[in-house]
Order: sequence, then C-alpha cells, then structure tokens
Amino acid sequence: MANPWAGEVALVIGGEARVMRLTLGALAELEAGLGADSLVDLVSRFESGAFSSRDVLALVVAGLRGGGWQGSAADLLSAEIEGGPLAAARAAAELLARAFALPGDGG
Repeated sequence: MANPWAGEVALVIGGEARVMRLTLGALAELEAGLGADSLVDLVSRFESGAFSSRDVLALVVAGLRGGGWQGSAADLLSAEIEGGPLAAARAAAELLARAFALPGDGG
C-alpha cells in the first residue's frame, strides 16, 4: 500500500499493485531521460494539461524505479495498466505533486 506522506503513489500494472515514488535518484534519472527539458517545465506541462504520453511514461518509469522496480520503459510498452492511460497520467501527476509538496500542503 502506498504511503502518501512518503510521496508514494500506487499503480496497478499487470494485475500487481506497484508503489511509485520520486526519490532524488529517480528525479535525476527522469531529468536525464527528458534531455533538454527541465523538471520545472515538466511540472508546468502537467499543471497546464499540456503533458505528453512521453512525459507520463517517463514519470511512471522514474516512480517505479524510485519504488525499487528494476525494469525499463520498454517493459511497460505492452503492460496492462489498470485504468489505462488516464490512470497512468493521474498517477504521474500525483507523483509530481507529492514529490514537490511541502509538509502540511495536503498533497
């Protein structure tokens, strides 16, 4: 079960509940994977609703890896995500919100 106070978000992939979180290492991996884009740009895209499927996939992979998963983006290309792309996008947005929320923000 995900602990929101620790910045964790749950996502069911292939019938298995996975815990995701954006650790410092996962954030660094995410930033490297996005190339020239910054994390501030990524947050802005999610806040404005202008994010891409690439953004969602990068966040989900980083969150899974921060939660201890050893896979890669290629492993998710044919994976069944409960709730589909919309659930993945919501989980990705929640990961960002929880990673950058201050204690007591309610995030």
